[in-house]
Amino acid sequence: MKRVFIAGATGYLGRHMCAEYQRRGWYVIALVRDVTKAAPIAADQLVEAQATALHTLDGLMAGVELVVSCLGITRQADGLGYWEVDYQANLNLLREAERAGVSRFAYIHVLRANDMGHVPMVAAKSAFVVELQRSAVATTVIAPTGYFSDMGDILKMAQAGRVWLFGDGSKRINPIHGADLAAATADAVEAGAEWCDIGGPDIFTQQDLAALAFASLGKTPRITHLPDITRRVALRLIQLVTPRRVSGPARFFLSALALDMVGAQHGTHHLKDHFENSIAAGQAARLRKLPQERT
Repeated sequence: MKRVFIAGATGYLGRHMCAEYQRRGWYVIALVRDVTKAAPIAADQLVEAQATALHTLDGLMAGVELVVSCLGITRQADGLGYWEVDYQANLNLLREAERAGVSRFAYIHVLRANDMGHVPMVAAKSAFVVELQRSAVATTVIAPTGYFSDMGDILKMAQAGRVWLFGDGSKRINPIHGADLAAATADAVEAGAEWCDIGGPDIFTQQDLAALAFASLGKTPRITHLPDITRRVALRLIQLVTPRRVSGPARFFLSALALDMVGAQHGTHHLKDHFENSIAAGQAARLRKLPQERT
């Protein structure tokens, strides 16, 4: 049985990646920071290590044919930054893969990284990709457009009654569900692809996203367009007035909003269904909470 080592296994994409490879008949080894705290994952084996500390990875990749890294910071915690995790931790994984004789290393990057080199998160990821492409290990770099979960802010604004957009709302994106991205990644690895820009099946303008959010709620759209200079000013100020754990992700999203984020279309999951399911789940959660509030 082929063995795959998945880093970042407890994250949103990592869980889908474990499930996809297990579905394809691979023996899945999932890297976690604490086995006792890890929620159930579709993996055959959990291994505990701190990827930021190279020595803790020693021997964990014995017999592994493929490493897939979804490792990266989404919310900064534990005092670690992008260079410690998105760059150095991934580099540690790569060095151990080289020592273990792993055949291929697949890495989840970000679409249009070359246009966002000023963003710390993207800079750290891009620096790792440089090291990855220098390695003797065969590599596959996956650059996704954005996840369905990233579109949640649009839905939240619509639920609050108004969606605020920068500029004319014409920038396009085809976000992708985690399960579809995992499948597309596995296909790219199997094909021996070196780089793939990957998105979901449906392409939207930002204006379309706002309209879809309101339609999912059954509300009349209320969309306000702010001058794009507002976004540019916010991009400069946010790093000065907010903590790093806030400014880091915000700088990425504010930068990505100015770009068309469209990759090759993959998958069967649709954002419309995701919005409707999210709304239904929120309503169900509120109903469950009502009896508790009455007691």
